[in-house]
Amino acid sequence: MSDQPNLVQAIQEVSEKASILVREEIELAKAEVTQKVTKLGKGAVVAAAAGVFVLGALIMLLFGFAALAYWAIPFPDGQEFWGYFTVAAILLVLAALAGFVAFRAIKAGSPPAPTMAIDEAKRIKDTVTAEHPGGTV
Repeated sequence: MSDQPNLVQAIQEVSEKASILVREEIELAKAEVTQKVTKLGKGAVVAAAAGVFVLGALIMLLFGFAALAYWAIPFPDGQEFWGYFTVAAILLVLAALAGFVAFRAIKAGSPPAPTMAIDEAKRIKDTVTAEHPGGTV
C-alpha cells in the first residue's frame, strides 16, 4: 500500500511536467513565428519605400520614352499620342512578364512555420514513446 501514494505522486509530477513542456513548446512556436513575421514586415516596409521612389522615377522616364518614340518612329499624321501608345504596349508586356514571375515566386514560398518547435516536439515524443528513453536524448 505504501507504493500507491508514490505512484500517484509520480503520475502527478509527470502530468505537471508534461503540461509545462507543452506550454514551453507553444511559447517557442509563438516566438519563432513572431520573429519571422517581424522580419517579413520590415522587408515589406522597406520595399514599399523603394517602390515609391522608383515609381516617381519611372513616371519621368515614361514621359521621356514616349517623346523619344514619337521622335524616333515615323508615325502617320505626325500625332504625338502614338509615342505614348507604343510605350504603353511595351509596359503591358513587361507587366505580364513580371506578374508571371511574381506568381511563381509566391507559389513557391511557404508560410512561416515554427520548425524548431516542431522538431523539438518530435524529439520529445520519441523520448516519451521510446522503450529506453535515456538513449534518445
